[in-house]
Amino acid sequence: MVRIFTDEIINAVCIHIAERRGVQPTDVEVQLSWDEEYGYTAELWVSGRSQYLIESNLLEAIEQYMFSYYNRRVFRSDIRLGLNEDEGEFWAEISG
Repeated sequence: MVRIFTDEIINAVCIHIAERRGVQPTDVEVQLSWDEEYGYTAELWVSGRSQYLIESNLLEAIEQYMFSYYNRRVFRSDIRLGLNEDEGEFWAEISG
């Protein structure tokens, strides 16, 4: 099992969106959030434009990040997102 935290999840999303949009990862800003109605989401800004990602988009970004940076093939069903509300720290637990 591997656990990654907020910074790495944000990096995963930045890299994923940068590849899709043809920009540098440093051109992408990400704010993770969780609420009872929508679950885990992210608001991101690229070139001054805002976009929301839902949980499946976050899982896709983490999936690709794990393959590219950890050389591990994981599936969305292997990833569990969580939040330590006391510390404001998001985490993704990857099994398999």
